[in-house]
Amino acid sequence: MRSRTPLATVLAANAISISGNSLTLIGVPWFALETTGSPGKAGLVAFCAAVPVVVSAIVGGPVIDRIGRRRVSVASDLVCALALASIPLLNQAGVLKFWMLCALMALTGLFHAPGETARHVLIPDLARRADTPLTRAASLYDAVSRGARMTGAAVAGILVALIGADTVLYVDAATFGVSALLVLAGLRGIPSAEPLRGAPPLSLAAYRADLREGYSFLLRTRLLLGINLMVMITNGLGQSWNSVLLPVHAREELGGSAALGLLVAVFGGCALTGALLYGAFGHRFPRRPVFAIGFLLVGTPPYLVAAFTDTTLPLLVAMALGGLGAGVLNPILATVFYEMVPDELRTRVGGASTASVLLTTPLGGLAAGFLVERAGLTTALVVCAAIFFLATLAPLVLPSWKGLDAAARAGGDDPAVSSSGPSTPAPAPGPAGTTPRR
Repeated sequence: MRSRTPLATVLAANAISISGNSLTLIGVPWFALETTGSPGKAGLVAFCAAVPVVVSAIVGGPVIDRIGRRRVSVASDLVCALALASIPLLNQAGVLKFWMLCALMALTGLFHAPGETARHVLIPDLARRADTPLTRAASLYDAVSRGARMTGAAVAGILVALIGADTVLYVDAATFGVSALLVLAGLRGIPSAEPLRGAPPLSLAAYRADLREGYSFLLRTRLLLGINLMVMITNGLGQSWNSVLLPVHAREELGGSAALGLLVAVFGGCALTGALLYGAFGHRFPRRPVFAIGFLLVGTPPYLVAAFTDTTLPLLVAMALGGLGAGVLNPILATVFYEMVPDELRTRVGGASTASVLLTTPLGGLAAGFLVERAGLTTALVVCAAIFFLATLAPLVLPSWKGLDAAARAGGDDPAVSSSGPSTPAPAPGPAGTTPRR
């Protein structure tokens, strides 16, 4: 009998880590707004956190395999825990400067992407060990992540209101520590989690060749390239929503952080439901229309509802529908990537994919913050809604997107398909999730 323990370990570690991400998603923007009073500075904090994520994703792929995925995941979580705990410590000591907040968030961004990539690319191998079909494993991974995000967001909104954003960051740091311990103990002895054996020393020439190979595969595969270009745009918009537009709207119109936590939690709960439903029944439907409908639901409606209403209930409905749509996105993207990318390129293409879809995220929060200050919140929301709508038309009008269903016919739903290997899927876009993690 094959063991399901390593797969369960990764799911549990990711759930705990993503709960921490949800605390960061609400706690850090609120902390920045409380301490600076400026949406522009809150956007700048988001910019500083996002740029290093892109940098580490661009250059990190060849290094992860040689260091080992387990070690990278553990180190990533530990560094994030220390950086986040330092923010309230310095603030309580009265020495926290704005540049320090930016620097510490940049540090978490630098180490976050390699850790997430290291865990995610293990899923096909762990699914095969557990005799779990690939589509089901991808859906389960996303469902667990969304459930953790829902819980973390609800807890964060309440905790910010009760004990303050600075204390929430201590809880956030603790979640990263627990995740590190789970991966350290639970993935010991898994060959795919250990350093790559027999690889030549990582010289500059070998590193550049490995890096080039991952990006070349992505650029010459039209479907993957189209996915990455689309999600690149929508992730930038999603970052503007998460880090500036929704927090400012909640503070000015909805009564505070409790409403913010409720909205993100409802979105996460509905996204969890969507992911579970897709895992159970998604194989019966063609991927392209399901993906397109999901994207249309998750994108434009929440922005427009927030722009033209000042109460929580209408936005709650829009977020619920958007969450259901979002639930199908990551399982589809993950499965397509798993079916199309060879095993030996898994981490390198995953790093290239992650880097490409995150390129716009540093600008998302920064641009939204300054747009709100200069043109107002309503204008910023309408502009983002229009851009999002145009981007989400791509699956409906571009021929290359027919490959979503061609990949399904080629790969099937057999766990053995993971021998062809995955890359890290493009993060699902849109409101109510960090890049790319909702």
